[in-house]
Amino acid sequence: MDWINNICWLTDSYKVSHYKQYPPKTTQVYSYFESRSGSVHPHTTFFGLQYWLKQYLVGPVVTQEKIDKAEKLFNAHFGGQVFNRSGWEYILHQHGGRLPIEIKAAPEGLVVGESNVLMTVENTDPNVFWLTNYLETLLVQVWYPSTVATQSRAMKNVILKYLAKTGDPELIDFKLHDFGFRGVTCPEQAAVGGAAHLVNFKGTDNVAGLVLLSEFYHDPCAGFSIPAAEHSTITSWGKDHEVDACRNMLTQYPTGLVATVSDSFDIFNCCRNIWGGVLKEEVLARDGTLVVRPDSGDPPEVVVKVLNILGEKFGFTTNTKGYQVLHPKVRVIQGDGIDFKMLDLILSAMENAKWSADNISFGSGGGLLQKLNRDTQRFAFKCSSVTVDNQERDVFKQPITDSGKKSKSGRLKLVYEENAQTKFLITVPDSDPRLDQLQWVFRDGALLVDQNLAQVRETSAMF
Repeated sequence: MDWINNICWLTDSYKVSHYKQYPPKTTQVYSYFESRSGSVHPHTTFFGLQYWLKQYLVGPVVTQEKIDKAEKLFNAHFGGQVFNRSGWEYILHQHGGRLPIEIKAAPEGLVVGESNVLMTVENTDPNVFWLTNYLETLLVQVWYPSTVATQSRAMKNVILKYLAKTGDPELIDFKLHDFGFRGVTCPEQAAVGGAAHLVNFKGTDNVAGLVLLSEFYHDPCAGFSIPAAEHSTITSWGKDHEVDACRNMLTQYPTGLVATVSDSFDIFNCCRNIWGGVLKEEVLARDGTLVVRPDSGDPPEVVVKVLNILGEKFGFTTNTKGYQVLHPKVRVIQGDGIDFKMLDLILSAMENAKWSADNISFGSGGGLLQKLNRDTQRFAFKCSSVTVDNQERDVFKQPITDSGKKSKSGRLKLVYEENAQTKFLITVPDSDPRLDQLQWVFRDGALLVDQNLAQVRETSAMF
C-alpha cells in the first residue's frame, strides 16, 4: 500500500481546490460524521477508525517527496496550478509533517441509534482550516467497517432469536463464519471487513481480518477455524470414489471438528448412503464432530431435508424446548447464499420442521462483506461550525428537495438520555452539561486512545 499512502492525494479531486473557497479570514472548520438513518438496521455499530488513524494519520505523514509527487499529479490532473503546495509545506515545516487536526469519536463497538454524531474533526492550527474537510474522503471510509459490524450484529441477533426459541444461545460465538475474503475487491477490504465481523463473532476463514486485528487492535488471534474440504479436494477423487474422498476427511483429521462439502454430486445421497451408510460407524467412532456442508440448491429446503436425513440415520434427541438436536457427532453448516434475509428464511424453516438452531452454523461471504454500501446506513460527513474573523458561526445545509439531508449545526455532543424504561444516546449541542460520550482519539499526529479488540467487544456487548 506504500504507493497510495500519500496523505496529500488521499482525497477527492475537488477538495484540492477548496482552500480558496472558504470565506476570507476563516480560521476554524469543525465537521461531524453520522449515520443519518439505516435502510435496514436502525442502529449502527461504530468500528474501524483506529485502523484508519494508525495506518494513514498517526505520526509525521507529510514529506517533501509526497508534496512534490502530489503537485506533479494534480498539475497534470487539473491542467494547471490548483494544488495547495504552500499549505502542505506549512504543515511540513511548522508541524514536522504531523497533521494539526483533532478528532473526537465514539468508543469503538458502541451501538448508536440513527442520526447521531459518531465523530467530530477540527483543525488545531488556524492556518490550515482547509485540512478538516480535506480529510473527509479518508475518514468517511469508516462507513465500511461500521456497516459490516452493524450487519454482522444484525445477523447475530437473528440467530440469537432462534437459539432462544429452539436451543442454546451460549453457542452464538461460532454460528456465523466469515467466508468473504475472495468476494471483496482487495486484501485491505477483506482485512477491514473481516475485522469488523469479529467484533460480534469468533469464527472466520478471513485471514486478513485476523492480521489487521493483531496489528492494529492488539489481539494475537481474534478468530478460529477448522479443517474443511472444498469441491476440488472431493471431486479430484472422481465421482466413483466420493466415499473414499469422504473417508479421507475422517482419517486425515481424526479428532475435533471437520467440515466436508457434500453436494459435489448428490447431497442427499451423500448424507443418506455415505455419511449415514458406508461411513456411519467411522463417523460415530471418530473423536470429534463431522460438519456436513450443503452448497447448492434452495437453502431452506435443502437444509431441512439434510437435517431430516441425518436425523433418520444418526438419531436425535428432543431438547427441553421441544426441538430436535442431531447426534453430537454430526452438525451442518450452510455457506451458500447466506445474507441477512436468508438467515431468517432458513431458521424459520428449521423451526417449522421442529429442528433446533443448535444443529447449524452459517458461512457468509458477499452477503456479509459486499452486499452493502455507504447508503446502507446513510453515512455523511458535514461541516457544522466555522470561525470567520474571530466569529464562530453555526452552519448547515437544508435542501428543499430532500428534508432527510438536512445537516446538523453547531458543535455537538453525544450523551445519554434516560427515561423510565430505557437509556439511549442522543446528539445535543456542545453547551449541554451532560457527559460527552465522544472521546479525544487523535490530536496533532498522535493517537490518544488505543483500544484492543476485547474492549471493543465488551462495549458492543453492552447493547
